[in-house]
Amino acid sequence: MSGTDLTAELVERPATPVNAEAEPALALASQRTLIWRRFKRNRLAVISLWIVGFIYLTAAFCEFVAPQGQDTYAADRAFAPPQLVKISLTSSPHVFVNGYTGTPNPETLLRDYTVDKSQRYGVRLFPKGDEYKLWGLISWDRHLVGASKHGAPFHLLGTDEQGRDQFSRLIYGTRISMSVGLIGVTAALVLGLLLGGISGYFGGLTDGIVQRVIEFFMSIPTLPLWLGLAAAVPPGWSAVKTYFAITLILSLIGWTGLARVIRSRFLQIRDEDFVLAAELDGARWYRVVGRHMLPAFTSHIIASLTLAVPGMILGETALSFLGLGLQAPAVSWGVLLGDAQSIRVLSAAPWLLSSAAAVVIAVLALNFVGDGLRDAADPYES
Repeated sequence: MSGTDLTAELVERPATPVNAEAEPALALASQRTLIWRRFKRNRLAVISLWIVGFIYLTAAFCEFVAPQGQDTYAADRAFAPPQLVKISLTSSPHVFVNGYTGTPNPETLLRDYTVDKSQRYGVRLFPKGDEYKLWGLISWDRHLVGASKHGAPFHLLGTDEQGRDQFSRLIYGTRISMSVGLIGVTAALVLGLLLGGISGYFGGLTDGIVQRVIEFFMSIPTLPLWLGLAAAVPPGWSAVKTYFAITLILSLIGWTGLARVIRSRFLQIRDEDFVLAAELDGARWYRVVGRHMLPAFTSHIIASLTLAVPGMILGETALSFLGLGLQAPAVSWGVLLGDAQSIRVLSAAPWLLSSAAAVVIAVLALNFVGDGLRDAADPYES
């Protein structure tokens, strides 16, 4: 290309606009802004964040979202298959589910269900249904979606052996299974910050003692330790006491990894200039830790906590599935999976494994969010 052609091309090419305010604004941005700016680049993490938010919103309003109560049953609908919501533009009701009839099977001793297209039950928003107390305070009988006629069959995920709606029980189980992760991680955070911070800040003999304690806990196989501690829970305890006991058990096991992370970060920054300046200024050790050192790696703690929540959820699910965690009448994803242990049940009602799908979706979403936060923890890196 000749010099004349190159000059003509440069003249014809439109100049790329330069945002002069972008770099100064980025330099003055807070740490939270920088982390969020980079987090948004990870589309998978953003989608997962929406999924996690939807799951926790469902858990918060589970009584309203569930079409029926968690213990509402119909003996004549045991192991009823899922119903398909249909739409008709020519007849009323326009949105409906077909009923079905069940006939006893003398060979399997179960009911064989056939769809009865002559039966149509309308589906509507905010229908009247089973009464409940939202958060144990507000009495109401409206639900998000359900059959227009109270008591009509509406089972999007079928029913269990007692004729209880699987979809409603799955939603109720979301509250316990997802809250176990949050409460357990919060308790593990307290232990991790306390012991990991003391170990990393003071070092020396204190560090050696704390690390030996952590190594002792980490050397014990996780599953036998879970089983042993869960078996120590008195069987006569109420569902609430058992719930908090399981949460405490998971916290006692899950704090060691977080303590190691916090200790390594303390060792990394305890000799930084801003820490030495605070100490020379006469600040006490707890102020140096709380006001200067912890804020320096808060993003890393948040990412570690997000990645620890799935482990807590899987722990509760495993214990409840093995019969050593939460038990009926409490409803969690692990309890629901425990109802699907029998091969006979699975062959007759495979939809009872829907709680396993809920566990997989929640754990994957939380892991993707945690990975996104971990990648965004150093927002100045490209």
